[in-house]
Amino acid sequence: MSVYLRPNVQVDPLFNRWFAWNLLIPPVTAAFNTRDRHLKAMTSFVNAPAMHAAALKNPAMKGGAFIDLEARHVPQVRELIAQTQQHGADLLELAKALTDLGRMLQEKAKGQPMESLYPLVPEPLQGYVELVYDMNHTPSFRVLESLLYRSKYYAEHLQTVALSLTTEDRTRPFMLSTPRIANDRDVTLDLRFRDPRLDALFRMKREPRPFDEIAALLGDCVSNPEGLRGLFTETAPAAAPRYAGPGMRVRYFGHASLLIEGGGVSVLTDPILSYQYPASPDRFTMADLPEHIDYVVLSHSHHDHVHFETLLQLRHMIGHIVVPRNADGLPQDPSLYLALKHTGFDNLIEVRDLDEIPLPGGRIHCLPFFGEHHDLLVQSKSGYKIDLQGRSVLAIADSSNLDPRLAGRVRHHVGPADLLFTGMECEGAPASWIYGPLFTKPLSREIDQSRRARGSYAHEALSLAQAFGVSGAYTYAMGQEPWLSHILDNELDDTSISMQQVGAFLAQCADAGIDAAHLFAKREFVLA
Repeated sequence: MSVYLRPNVQVDPLFNRWFAWNLLIPPVTAAFNTRDRHLKAMTSFVNAPAMHAAALKNPAMKGGAFIDLEARHVPQVRELIAQTQQHGADLLELAKALTDLGRMLQEKAKGQPMESLYPLVPEPLQGYVELVYDMNHTPSFRVLESLLYRSKYYAEHLQTVALSLTTEDRTRPFMLSTPRIANDRDVTLDLRFRDPRLDALFRMKREPRPFDEIAALLGDCVSNPEGLRGLFTETAPAAAPRYAGPGMRVRYFGHASLLIEGGGVSVLTDPILSYQYPASPDRFTMADLPEHIDYVVLSHSHHDHVHFETLLQLRHMIGHIVVPRNADGLPQDPSLYLALKHTGFDNLIEVRDLDEIPLPGGRIHCLPFFGEHHDLLVQSKSGYKIDLQGRSVLAIADSSNLDPRLAGRVRHHVGPADLLFTGMECEGAPASWIYGPLFTKPLSREIDQSRRARGSYAHEALSLAQAFGVSGAYTYAMGQEPWLSHILDNELDDTSISMQQVGAFLAQCADAGIDAAHLFAKREFVLA
């Protein structure tokens, strides 16, 4: 009997039992997050589980480093601490060496040639770093990231995949603060993310095969063979053909995910997609994607835009993945190209500002992306203008229009657009929320709270819409869809600065004769 993988099988890619996101793949960021995020949070929970429970009840503490588990899970968390110290020992060694290197450079590098300092590089990093000054003569270092991926510090052995059935939204703890504790209902696959057996499994959402075949293929990597059968069904899914109408169709799948189709070509932006189960609000799901996606374009390296949970399930369907190039060797800006390459994606296109990718009947323009990264030097970010069948969409995610001259200069080279999709979370997370473990010197609370990630304010977004001459402008990427609660833990209401700015932007667009709306859950546009 041939079977299909159920459309509501939840896939949790895990790194040492923590939800795997982009900064848990590269060796340097995985090392710092293991030591300064995971171990610190777990140790705090073991010592004071009641404090974590109390903090989680306080809305002001949402998104903090508080583990969303009950006190009865203390023994399991204590066991995970021991496993982390044992199986993640190389990562802890790397984190210490990087910290020691930073301190050594601050103490010793005073403008003299760096060559005398190479013998003082901590032994684990010797052969993996280049010592440098910036143009202000501040000492720093460049990591040879490609080489680290080929060393013991790439902790691929900590990667697993947990499968379970989900039937509703908002059932998962916040991914950055809570490890996934194994239970009897989960089916855990002891597979690395690059393993092609994952592609064979996820193909079965649309291509049936005998259950015995997939069970034999997965073999002894399955933690719960009895539970595996329950993840499959004999019911075939409904077909989801490509758009074959005139012009361009744009479907909003939630957050920053847009499916743009026209002339037989499909482009998907920043995919984070809901599973298919009866739920409100109505939404497009993975089942609504065509069988083949020509291009996936990723805007920047934050965990709500590079979503391994979705990407691993779509890998066999994707023609090419477009990723922005990073500032090579900087710890805060690891390479998206390398992270995806080493997790099994071999169809990557790395782009710079104003690169163009030709499409049948159009092209993808790669646009400069300002802001969102707390004024850190991070280059792995790009906006996109997608032209198909004579129509054009501008998808810029969380980019901020900080310099109004930029939009005019870019429009001069890439032309106008029909629709603008822009993020307007104007009071995002402080710098320490994502990058805290990477700072060699802790930020003061005042600076940390002031250097927040943000999209455009109303006047900045309106200036952008007018610069490109759009007829429609839509705010998105605000993390409000209920199936995203474990990714952003973000609740915005009418009193928040972000939603007030959205309201102001929509009113300004109405005055300017531009159709505008704040997107939520599901929307479709057809540009004939």
